[in-house]
Amino acid sequence: MGKIVALANQKGGVGKTTTSINLAASLAVLEKRVLLVDADPQANSTSGLGFEPGELNTYTVLTGEADLAQSILQSPEIPNLQLLPSNINLVGAETELAQMEGGQFRMKTLLDSVKESYDYIVIDCSPSLGMLTLNALIAADSVIIPVQCEYFALEGLGKLLNTIKMVKAGLNPGLEIEGFLLTMYDSRLRLANQVVGEVKNHFGNLVFRTIIQRNTRLSESPSYGKPVITYDASSSGSVNYLNLAREFLERNNNA
Repeated sequence: MGKIVALANQKGGVGKTTTSINLAASLAVLEKRVLLVDADPQANSTSGLGFEPGELNTYTVLTGEADLAQSILQSPEIPNLQLLPSNINLVGAETELAQMEGGQFRMKTLLDSVKESYDYIVIDCSPSLGMLTLNALIAADSVIIPVQCEYFALEGLGKLLNTIKMVKAGLNPGLEIEGFLLTMYDSRLRLANQVVGEVKNHFGNLVFRTIIQRNTRLSESPSYGKPVITYDASSSGSVNYLNLAREFLERNNNA
């Protein structure tokens, strides 16, 4: 049975989609069967893997207009990586899921039906705490929270942690925090080092040892529709995410 991991932070620009794409790709390169679910209407995980938003996507699957298995796309470069794409129509799912009976459990029902086909399902959540993110947190076994090494890094985290606590209390008792991931790190900046210390002080062993550094190749790779590991395998961004994938597997006793 696979494990479902949501990448969540309602704050934009923290490296959530970058991490979703590159953690999923790195796990796949390490011979794990991975499904990346793009649950963000901006569809950046979809374009970041080189796909155009199509007629079959997260929105049509959640609303019952399309079959999940038929909507999944195969990565052309990484055999173990598949994608459930998104498109802008997913914005409408916020309202439709709220009106649907049991709408908050819709993603869980769908992903549970394919869970056995994968080692890991990674959900790229939208930058909000709306119905889509709630669906992802109810579907997930654990959540990874990216935190950028910049000003106001911890701003808004309290609200996210309260949402996770609420979901765990009433809707998904098994939900755990997989870890906090420090992103956009620049060792030359005193502030970045202060943030690292602050986050580790707050969250202790829940913080991943691996820190994602700022890296030009990592920033460039989505515009070429590639994860950094296929865009430039020797870059520090690629090395960082491979290390994160290994640490993640180690935490899950699956190295």
